[in-house]
Amino acid sequence: MSKPLHQVVFVAVPPVMAHDLSMAQVVLSSAGPAGQSTYQLRVTTPDPGTVTTIMGPDLVIRDGLEHVALADTVFVVGGGARPGIDERVFAALREAAAAGRRVVGSCTGVFVLAQAGLLDGRRATTHWHLLDQLARDFPQITVERDALYVVDEPVLTSAGAAAVVELCLHLIRSDHGAAAAAVAGSLAVASPARPADQPQPSAPKPFSSAAVSLASTRKWAQSRLNVPIGLGDLAAHANISERTLTRRFHAETGLSPLQWLLHQRIDLARQLLETTDLTMDGIAHRSGLGSPDSLRRHFVTRLGVTPSAYRTRWRPGSAGSPS
Repeated sequence: MSKPLHQVVFVAVPPVMAHDLSMAQVVLSSAGPAGQSTYQLRVTTPDPGTVTTIMGPDLVIRDGLEHVALADTVFVVGGGARPGIDERVFAALREAAAAGRRVVGSCTGVFVLAQAGLLDGRRATTHWHLLDQLARDFPQITVERDALYVVDEPVLTSAGAAAVVELCLHLIRSDHGAAAAAVAGSLAVASPARPADQPQPSAPKPFSSAAVSLASTRKWAQSRLNVPIGLGDLAAHANISERTLTRRFHAETGLSPLQWLLHQRIDLARQLLETTDLTMDGIAHRSGLGSPDSLRRHFVTRLGVTPSAYRTRWRPGSAGSPS
């Protein structure tokens, strides 16, 4: 008997950021075998019909807020960080939260959650341009300024644009494991998932025509995670100094080169735990984490679980894994 689809109900609050809605739909639709999503997506709004957007064509939305009651996850987009949101939206969101549903807000949708009172006493983030406004208007919220997205279960918030992709990959990883998130990211042609606590880029930096992307160096490193790679190795591959490498690496990824490498190794170890029968020693070696003790230490620090517990949760057919 097949497992019921996870119901994701989007609440579109005019004006809607068209990119946020469409990218979330693209990524979540990519989660599942042979292109069959494990999520059923529905877009709702207080008054079905034509809904205005920012940076995109108007949307025709046919479903109303009564569908929010059927959701496993409620995903709010839009609102423009403005007052005067329809009270029916607040009522639907509060009922969903009271019923224990997962509630997500992206970019200006975070302000809708804040106005509904769902972020009181919680941590949250939004687009960098709106962080000061969020902190000023809602002092009861702990505003995380250096984050792509914030997980304060059962409420999640994110910056806009590309951060929506990262947030959706996190949802897939939480629901179905790292391997499923990697497949979804690949189908959506997304870069490898970035950690939630990566700082948002803020004001644009001056462009230098001499600067060359380090993407090829990152790809080179990802193909060699099973061997020791130091700062000097990365700098040599990029043909730049270690100081320049560190500065540009942080500008492109928000992380130092060695922090980025560690995240890649842990993500590889997660996929190996889910998809292979390798021993802990084998996984530690293959991912470049060195030893089972090192593997365990990094998993507990970053994920809050041991590698064995992670495998039990996500290895298909193992006790505790999703059916």
